[in-house]
Amino acid sequence: MLKIALIGATGSIGRQTLSVIDKHPDRFTLYSAVSGRGGEAFAALINRYRPRFSAVADKAQGEKTRVLLTSDAPFYCGESEALRALYGCDIAVIAASGFAGLSYSLAAARLGLPIALANKETLVCGGEYFMNEARRHNVSIRPVDSEHSALWQALSFSFDTPFKKLIITASGGPFYGKTREELSRVTAEDALKHPTWKMGAKITVDSATLLNKGFEVIEAHHLYGAPFDKIHALVHPESVVHSMVQFEDGAVLAQLGVPSMELPIQLALTYPERLPCCEPVDFERLGALRFLPLEREKFPCFSVALAAGEAGDNFPCALNGAGEVAVHAFLRGGIGFLQIADCLSHVLDGTKRCKIDGDEALKETDALSRKKAEEYISRVSRA
Repeated sequence: MLKIALIGATGSIGRQTLSVIDKHPDRFTLYSAVSGRGGEAFAALINRYRPRFSAVADKAQGEKTRVLLTSDAPFYCGESEALRALYGCDIAVIAASGFAGLSYSLAAARLGLPIALANKETLVCGGEYFMNEARRHNVSIRPVDSEHSALWQALSFSFDTPFKKLIITASGGPFYGKTREELSRVTAEDALKHPTWKMGAKITVDSATLLNKGFEVIEAHHLYGAPFDKIHALVHPESVVHSMVQFEDGAVLAQLGVPSMELPIQLALTYPERLPCCEPVDFERLGALRFLPLEREKFPCFSVALAAGEAGDNFPCALNGAGEVAVHAFLRGGIGFLQIADCLSHVLDGTKRCKIDGDEALKETDALSRKKAEEYISRVSRA
């Protein structure tokens, strides 16, 4: 029975992890659960699954959640207390979104735990630093992102298999093919209508801007030690081919499957074993698979992300902090869709290079980039 610590239990990945647990109750148990802000949904989850203990990172919201619990298992409030969820488990599923998830990834690595990694910011913000911690503690990293799970599978579950090129697919989001003029008028409601995936609001907008695909290139750079010129992104509207690996002899291996996160989540938990999970692709019904160029000129967030990744040091962390602020401003109507990229560029242009040599450097970079982004948004919203 695999004891799972689920960090980010009420988010999209967290809910799908619970679905995987439900399908195989003889194999998995929810050992501990953490939520950023708690609430009724988290309390209901705790009351149903009754993990050994649970926690809410936001102390004030945690106290409000406590009164909703019927379980008498230990319950903690506060960021440092929430890290207790990692003690005693067999594997940590880091499903928390945003910069907040990075602290759990680092803590899990330092405990030597296998990590089912769904938090992009761990590798975007702390890539080299986190990977060094993972290697130091001989940690097994199991990618949960569908694209990186696909690469991992095509590379025989190894980060060291030689390759010529990594090919990462993108659905194109809801706006592929639109003109810049059309993009200037899209709304948050439009951006949240993803054609193939059901995800949280932040990552759905990142998919619409293709910032998310830039993040995934940075992740691949760190996970597989790939130079940026050996990572290629293209648009695949059907979202069936999740990524591909090209080898020196010209062969290309791809991982295909229906667009469901349950498969990569489950594989991260059962590796190297495969258990029943999703229905296979019906190729006769599907008919065709398309591969199209990624329109960089229309989606500048992708190019901005690549530039930050290539710059290295604290620039990817600054990119992420600015991105979190800009996307939330767009979602509340504070800026337009195209202004997300403008905000990112503004923050990166004003970022001073520093080495990421510890947790504090990450926190300082994140805080400063958020402040710069908020100042920019305040200025343009008054214009």
